[in-house]
Amino acid sequence: MAEDHKYEVLVKRLDKPLKVPRELSKKLSGLSSRLLSRMKREAVDCPVMGKEVPFLQCYFCPNFVRRVMGVVHCRGLPLSEEHEA
Repeated sequence: MAEDHKYEVLVKRLDKPLKVPRELSKKLSGLSSRLLSRMKREAVDCPVMGKEVPFLQCYFCPNFVRRVMGVVHCRGLPLSEEHEA
């Protein structure tokens, strides 16, 4: 079986939630508020962008493959301008 990801990135728990971009807030309307509040307090060190980003931003990234036991599998491909915001 071929590797479908390039990076394995740990999910970090934060005391204070990071700001989630507004366009993602529209996509989150179906999630429970309890799950949403927990996910807002999680972040990853994105290997593609080179900075810490909220997990929800990572989840909706085209490079996101899966999350397994606190580790995100990332394809690591370059992003278009619209996904870097």
